[in-house]
Amino acid sequence: MAKKIKNILFVMADQLRWDYLSCYGHPHLQTPNIDRLAKRGVRFDNAYVQSPVCGPSRASFYTGRTVFSHGSTWNHVPLPVGELTIGDYLSQAGLRTAVVGKSHLIRDTKGMERLGADGSKNLGYAVDEPGFDPYERDDGIHPTPLLKLSGSSLSYNDWLREKGYDSENPWNDYANSAEGPDGEVLSGWELRNSSLPARVKEEHSETAFMTGRARAFISEMGDAPWLCHLSYIKPHWPYIAPSPYHNMYGPESFLPLQRDECELQDAHPVFEAFTQMRVSQTFSQDPTRETVLPGYMGLIKQIDDHLGALFDWLESEGKLDDTMIVFTSDHGDYLGDHWMGEKELFHEASVKVPLIICDPRPEADATRGTASDLLVEAIDLLPTFLDAVSAPSAGHRLEGRSLVPVLHGEKPDDWREAAFSEIDYAFYTAREMLNVGTSEARGYMIRTHQWKYVHFTGFRPQLFDLRNDPEEFHDLGASADHEGTKQMMHNLLLERLTARKNRVTMADDFFDTLSIGDEDLGIRIGVW
Repeated sequence: MAKKIKNILFVMADQLRWDYLSCYGHPHLQTPNIDRLAKRGVRFDNAYVQSPVCGPSRASFYTGRTVFSHGSTWNHVPLPVGELTIGDYLSQAGLRTAVVGKSHLIRDTKGMERLGADGSKNLGYAVDEPGFDPYERDDGIHPTPLLKLSGSSLSYNDWLREKGYDSENPWNDYANSAEGPDGEVLSGWELRNSSLPARVKEEHSETAFMTGRARAFISEMGDAPWLCHLSYIKPHWPYIAPSPYHNMYGPESFLPLQRDECELQDAHPVFEAFTQMRVSQTFSQDPTRETVLPGYMGLIKQIDDHLGALFDWLESEGKLDDTMIVFTSDHGDYLGDHWMGEKELFHEASVKVPLIICDPRPEADATRGTASDLLVEAIDLLPTFLDAVSAPSAGHRLEGRSLVPVLHGEKPDDWREAAFSEIDYAFYTAREMLNVGTSEARGYMIRTHQWKYVHFTGFRPQLFDLRNDPEEFHDLGASADHEGTKQMMHNLLLERLTARKNRVTMADDFFDTLSIGDEDLGIRIGVW
């Protein structure tokens, strides 16, 4: 039996596409430090999030449960207080679990009021920061009106002011803005400024700050076990990078645009509505993509450089041999592909993510530097962590599976045959365009190695043949020749929807340990 892992470094980049790393095949964006991690671990080539939106995706990573199981269906929908997250589980194994950066989970205010929890160091503290010690929590979106509305003091802003950035909100005015020729502030919220350098020095950027805070947390822990969730805010918008990362990449280094006019002909109504939203209309213009991509790619390169320094430091501290390192993303970014901006729908650019896991134990030596084509999901990470640190299992709650056997060279013959994701699009103008009710604005994806099937409530399905149409240009959802395939995929989706875990307050092994039956208690049902 393998000895248990002591520490876990759980790295997540926000809105990072799976194909924007050199170890995943990008020909021009070189990420040698993330590649180095892949050479020490396993690269998963078919990893999918449970929802291609920040909040619900992260809630699934943190709970090990699908979106409509845990209930946090969009960014501003709280995770219910009864849901357990990473920290709740790993504390049973003695690990301190901290977030440095973004979690995007918000407090369940009504649930806390019902419990009489006030957010202090008691029950309220645990449910207010869902499962994490907020060592340096920063969800990353701080325009000045929102910062004033929240009434919170952003420690990154305090730190920037100490460095001489004199502003009410240096996050907005320096870290995420550029400077014009006459000294005017050019907002990073305007995509036309994305290729300009941010007004902060590189060492004072969000990526540098968060890396330093992760290192500080690990140092403070000494020899005590920990999970550090280093959750980078970038390359999520505002797409603006500090010098010298802002202009490292030009048009010759961009991936080819993945879109075709045929996608707009007889388009699926939900897809068509999303292409009509402002962000998609803007990203469908070539100048937008040409301006945004240098900043987006530069932010990724910057993350890779800082991870390299962090990995080197961990090695110098002697922590690599007892620390599992995971690198992933919460979703992708269309960047103009499929006539779309942002994320939300189920094309590979949006729902597929990079996933690299390095298990330092000798049992994983045989798989180092390999790639797996298993269909894995975000909900598999929490069971993997529990397995790695020998924490108690929670099969009655968790809907994913541990990847430790895969890391140790096993080839499970009962692995899932399809990956699942879902979206609650009640919050988008696309729903209003379609005149769909808020409770009906639902979409579900089931994806095998060959087929991708998408069911939107009230509309015909979408179907893509990924072997013959890997670009996902040709929607076969209305094809009479594919009725059998659509029915097969619909059945797979139904099986997945009905397999989710609802009996969360009682472990499965309870039924195996019952020693007193109804008859022993004098309850006699059906006796003549």
